[in-house]
Amino acid sequence: MTAQSPYSAERFPNLLFMQQEAVLLIQLNRPRELNALSNAMLGQIADALTTADQDPSVAVMVITGSDRAFAAGADIDELANKTGEMVATDPRNQHWAVIRSLNKPLIGAINGFCLGGGNELAMLCDFLIAGNNAQFGQPEVNLAILPGAGGTQRLTQLAGKAKAMRWILTGEFINASEALNIGLVTELCEPELTLERSLEVAGLISKKAPLATASIKRAVNAASDQLLDQGLMIEREEFAKLLSSTDKQEGIAAFREKRPASYSGK
Repeated sequence: MTAQSPYSAERFPNLLFMQQEAVLLIQLNRPRELNALSNAMLGQIADALTTADQDPSVAVMVITGSDRAFAAGADIDELANKTGEMVATDPRNQHWAVIRSLNKPLIGAINGFCLGGGNELAMLCDFLIAGNNAQFGQPEVNLAILPGAGGTQRLTQLAGKAKAMRWILTGEFINASEALNIGLVTELCEPELTLERSLEVAGLISKKAPLATASIKRAVNAASDQLLDQGLMIEREEFAKLLSSTDKQEGIAAFREKRPASYSGK
């Protein structure tokens, strides 16, 4: 009897998988929603990455989206119903923590929109290879909230205070060239070659000693993680405050109705 794949469609309805030797490709698959990170989808991503992290046949993971979007943000319907009181027990907290704690290398292959929670997921990858059509950003301010899954901290580490402050305060997008300049991505290519190039680099890493790659990942992450923990705590506290604001409800209503928002400061 053939053993059932641990990466079945029944278990992961919003993901697609392909394995090439020791490289596992995970593709986000909510095309109508531009791969918006619903609670269910984020849970599937965390579960799939954990499964791969423990799978002896996998040495490196690559995560990607579509040509149009890696992931265009959070699920607006879920966000509209979320209040500050829900943040402390939000299952998304554990999903993000799981992705952050992976032992094996994780490469992001990015085309198109990579925004909000999508950009926060991308920044949890060990490095990114992007098409020159990629657009990054943390536009949560347009919904009267802030990035709540590490965006304020990791983008500041990469870009420095001034650039991060501008992009997060304005919600402006970061084009692929600028993303390369600040170190958000390590390499740009034509969009149709992004996945091929990412799998090529992943294959190179998969030939290295697995104990060494895990140790390198832990050591490099230690360079920033000590200060990151405190910053993430402050970010989550501020995120919870904004979720319960009147302005947040107005921001989401304006986004849905495609009109300018009218904020009250409450």
